[in-house]
Amino acid sequence: MSRRHTQDDTARVPRSRPGTTGHHRERTGTEPVTARSPLKLRLILGVIGLLVFLLGTALFALWAGAVTEQDVPDPTQLTVLAVICGVLALLAAVDLVVVVLRLARERAGRAHPG
Repeated sequence: MSRRHTQDDTARVPRSRPGTTGHHRERTGTEPVTARSPLKLRLILGVIGLLVFLLGTALFALWAGAVTEQDVPDPTQLTVLAVICGVLALLAAVDLVVVVLRLARERAGRAHPG
């Protein structure tokens, strides 16, 4: 049997829960108003990813120039790998720009409340 919920049913549900420090905050939805993404972790991972993919691009490009057509892997395969690493490095760089801009906006928001 299904039961319909009325306004009175939702009013009886406790909406607050203890936070990480033991404070009680009123919950008004499924996500907190002050939710933030882990930008510093994204910054660290973005820098590591950018360095790895730039290194991969350089190494695969140098390797592709040093092999002949009879070698395995052949220069075409290595060039494709170098291009893939280059595209991933570009995506990591774009993500870093976004993260840095968001961190700057977050710092500016803290400096000028209101």
